[in-house]
Parts: sequence; C-alpha cells; structure tokens
Amino acid sequence: MSAAWSLDGVDLVRLDLLASRLALILQPGDVIALNGPLGAGKTTFARALVTRLGGEGEVPSPTFALMQRYETPRLTLTHCDFYRLEPSDLDQLGLDDALGEGTVLIEWPERARNGLPTDRLDIAMDETAEPHLRRLVLTGHGSWQKRLARLRALTEFLDETPYAEAPTRYLQGDASTRSYARLVLPDRTAILMNSPPQPDGPPIRDGKPYSALVHLAENVTPFVAVAGALRERGLSAPAIYAFDLAQGFLVLEDLDDLVFGSEVAKGRPLAELYGPAVDALLELFQKPPSETLSVEGHRPYSLPHYDADAMLTEASLLIDWFWPALHERDMPAKKREEFTALWRPLLEEAAKTDLGWVLRDYHSPNLIWLPDREDARRVGILDFQDALVGPLAYDMVSLLQDARLDVPEALEAGLLARYCAARGAHSQHFSSDQFVSLYATLGAQRNSKILGIFARLAKRDGKRGYLAHIPRVARYLERDLAHPALAGLRGWYARELPKAGNLPPLAL
Repeated sequence: MSAAWSLDGVDLVRLDLLASRLALILQPGDVIALNGPLGAGKTTFARALVTRLGGEGEVPSPTFALMQRYETPRLTLTHCDFYRLEPSDLDQLGLDDALGEGTVLIEWPERARNGLPTDRLDIAMDETAEPHLRRLVLTGHGSWQKRLARLRALTEFLDETPYAEAPTRYLQGDASTRSYARLVLPDRTAILMNSPPQPDGPPIRDGKPYSALVHLAENVTPFVAVAGALRERGLSAPAIYAFDLAQGFLVLEDLDDLVFGSEVAKGRPLAELYGPAVDALLELFQKPPSETLSVEGHRPYSLPHYDADAMLTEASLLIDWFWPALHERDMPAKKREEFTALWRPLLEEAAKTDLGWVLRDYHSPNLIWLPDREDARRVGILDFQDALVGPLAYDMVSLLQDARLDVPEALEAGLLARYCAARGAHSQHFSSDQFVSLYATLGAQRNSKILGIFARLAKRDGKRGYLAHIPRVARYLERDLAHPALAGLRGWYARELPKAGNLPPLAL
C-alpha cells in the first residue's frame, strides 16, 4: 500500500470520522502538517481532532498567538498556525518543547520551510466544485508510511461493517500492543480491537522466540476461536460482529465499563465480584475445551498445551529481569541452573495434572461486572487469546492473587475452599489437598513471572507504573512458597530475594 491516500467528496461528517480515527493512533512526538488554501477546512479539522482526543472548550484559530495548547486525556496537542510566521522566528517558537510533550498540528507548514521533522503526516486539503465537499490527500513520511497504511486499512475494514459511520473513542489499554476504541452510533455501541499481527521476535532458546516458547497468540485467530467457544458454553465473552484475521481488526460486543478494578475502587465488595468469577471457572471445568475450536470461514484452531517448558520459560523471567534489577548484574550460571533444577520437576507434574481451560489472564483488568445478567454470566471475560489446555488451578491463582488488587488472605482461602467443595461434589476422585498444592506451585510460578514482567516493562519499555504492584506480587509469592510442597524452592528464594516488606528500589 502506498504512503499516499486520497479521499474525495469529504463532507463534515467524514472529516470528523477521519479525525476520530486518526486520534486513535497519535503518539507524543507526532507532527501533522495541514496544507491547503484559506477556507479548505484546516481549522475545522483541527477542532475535530482536539474534540476527538477529549479536549474541551472552544478551539479558536491560533493565527495571532501562533500556538494553542490543549491538554487532553490522551496527550497534549499543540495547534499551530504559521500563516504569519517568519521563518527566522521558528527557533524561538518552542516547537521542540511541544514535540517533547505531545503531538503538534500545524496549519500553513510551508511557512516553516525546512524546519519541520521529515517523519510526519501531511494532510493536503482542497476545495471542490461542491462547496461543502473537500478533497484530501494524506501522505506519510518516515514511520508514518506504515502507520498511514494501517489507518487506511482500519477505515476500509470499518466501512464494510454496520459501524462505518460510527466515530471512535479511544479506550485505555494495558501492557499489550493491542488497542481498543468504542464505536458510537445514536442507538448502539461496539468495541473496535486493533491488534496487528505480531512478529515472532528474536530467538531466545532452541531457535524459538519467547512468544513461541510460551504459546502466546501472535494474531487474532485464537481470540475469535476462544470467544465463540466460551459463548457456546454460556459464558459472557463478547460477541464478535465482524473480523479481519489477516489485518487483526475486530468489532466486538460492548460489555460496558464496569471493570472489576474500577468497581472495587468505587466501593463494591470484592466478594460480590469474585464469587461469580469463581463460578465462571467452575462452569469452564464442567465444559472442557474441544481439541479444536471453530472459526467461521477459516480453518479450525487448536488450543496449545501449557507444557513444563512454557511454564519454566515464564518463571525464568524472574532471573532474567527481576533478579538483575535487584542486584545490578546478571545472575551467575550456577544459580540459574539451581533455579531450573528446582522448578522443572514441579512444573512437569503440574503440566499433566487436573487439566482443562486455562484462560491465562483471568484477573481484574480483564473482567467486567454485568449486573443485569445472572449467575456466572454476570462476569464479562475480555482477555483470552492466550488460552491453553493446562492445569485448572492456574486461573484460580490469576483471580485470587490479583497483581493489581489486594485480595485479603481470608477471602482467597474462602473462595478456594468454595471452589474445592464444588469440585469435590462433582467427583469423588477430586483431592482438595492436591489442588491446593498445585495452586501454590502455580502461584509461585505465575508471581515469579509477573515480577519479571513488571521489571521488564519498567526497564525495557519505560512503563514504570507497574513497579507499584511489585510489593503486592512479592507478598503473594511468599504466601505460595510457604506451602510444604515448595520447601526446596522456598530456600532458594529466601537466599536470593529479600522479604517482600524489605524490597529495595530496583536498579532500572
């Protein structure tokens, strides 16, 4: 797809739609250059973009002030009008500062001559024979070539759905590369998922990248397949209204905004939410996954198995990222070998015990409260594209040792007992002691992984907000390691990591 994209017959509605979709992909440091004669609609487009970013109030033309700054929930946008700019004044304008803070939108960019970054998006606007219609040509330079191609593909996808005329509202995501937006029509809404296929990344072991070793989804096919299977089992995964597997675009049912974490913050008791969430996992236990899951119009999808190598690779994030952040050096080979030797037999046993659905990220950021539904269907499930066949205890750990919420130990124990009682009533062969031992093992594995992931997000990706959750995760880890079945492992952790209450700042 070329770096240029022409749009003919653009009226005010289509101009606003374009602004709402462009707003989804803007980043700090972006430059948008608006070209065109007086009356072409440059300021109209600027107003639409500020509004779609969530800015409030009037958006005047900045002709005399040259620059107007808007703080929006997404980012800072600086709107510039260079019509009266003298090129010699550009250095004193503070454009570099504005780029460091957010996105810069420039009218009359030609007045800056060669003073603009080469990495930018140009939007040329011109009048047509129809007074209310405009012709637009969007041209991407540098990194904007691929980004413009993605924006065009997104627009063409939406144009083939019932939400072609729906403006988009950005929704805050989590640590993944996926992004979300709400599609809003007068009588209904939906959710747009933008999940470009992910490259495998560099090999880290046996010629395989991390995503392949731990069986992470690299496209949206697993999401579509698992969503359908969960809905067939009566659970509240979102319905899928349209999808493009190759591009990674989906239009989903809007399950609203009552995310578990925000509901707890508003005062809703954890027990009111977590009880039905446990019931949903019991529903999954009673309706185990098929060998293959159907995908409309495509080949079936086979769920991978959560093998010991995958679990060990995840747990090793602790020694790859968290331990070095504590000690300011890489872990010596002997200590790594001891870590692996202690973990492997535990995980080999876990990988073949009490198998069923593992949704993998079954915790508060991915669960929606649906009070108008009944029983386990009151729990909306959002994130399951990395689902596997594995030990059922894993999702109980994800839920009851939530990395982002403090789950009181008494509530955790009570809900774990409730789950075990229901399983025991279903089968006389179920052992609560075995399940609790497996729960502790997988809790230690998952919390080791999360400590490594949070350290990696902070150091590699600059996402330091996750560091605030590390003490909580460390406390869960200590709780798991207290189980008698993990005595050998507990000794290694006691030697290599400080107590959760004594964690020093990480060297990141």
